[in-house]
Amino acid sequence: MQPTHSSKNHPYQIIDPSPWPLLAALGALLLGVGGALAMHGYTAIAVILGGVIVVLAAAAWWHDMIHESNTKDIYTDKVQLSLRIGMVLFITSEVLFFAGFFGSYFYSALSSEALHGVWPPKNIVTLDPFHLPYLNTLILLLSGTTVTWAHHALVQNNLEDALKGLLLTICLGISFTCVQIYEYGHAAFGLKDGVYGSNFYMATGFHGLHVIIGTLFLSVCAYRTWKKDFSPKAHVGLEAAAWYWHFVDAVWLFLFVSIYWWGDSATFSH
Repeated sequence: MQPTHSSKNHPYQIIDPSPWPLLAALGALLLGVGGALAMHGYTAIAVILGGVIVVLAAAAWWHDMIHESNTKDIYTDKVQLSLRIGMVLFITSEVLFFAGFFGSYFYSALSSEALHGVWPPKNIVTLDPFHLPYLNTLILLLSGTTVTWAHHALVQNNLEDALKGLLLTICLGISFTCVQIYEYGHAAFGLKDGVYGSNFYMATGFHGLHVIIGTLFLSVCAYRTWKKDFSPKAHVGLEAAAWYWHFVDAVWLFLFVSIYWWGDSATFSH
């Protein structure tokens, strides 16, 4: 007989059987294979289908987790600690993910210098780092303070200020995305314009995707705050969202300094 949550005599969580991890994995497989095929001229239907499956499976999975978190005696202190450790490990994997993009960018730039080339390439008109990129830097730095305000307010059981801080952060996240879309639309180079364009759009594009994901993450937290799902001692979801958002802020600072500012000012030529 399966043990019930009410009858267990330990502080750990017994995870109920769920189809969502398997479905999400199959969707990710379809997304990856479809993406590789699409790059070689095949139809993008597999990419779209895989993406839809991943999004739906993730939404259903997280819905179940929210339902679990609202059930008494499931998310003990040890379970909350394990969730925090899991989020730290996830962010660590994200650090390595972006390290690949930075490595590619610096390798391309320094190899160009070693090969007596020019970096950025002569056909590339770089973006002014102290125009839209600087504006977006200020937006993200401000959003880091508002999400911290929201977290501290929740710890003090001030749900009203916590909700205000989250809503402000969401608005700032949406503003960042709008500015970046405008920037992309007015850039003088594209993804296919050599190694510079590829590095620029892959790094900043994936960061932009993380901003969108973080904005959705915070939107769910704002809704849960409004519903009073969180308490000063039980708000792992909001903590994870805040950590994720600070990570997104930190990545952008590296992007701004290395790709926008350094890439614009440090021209290598021989």
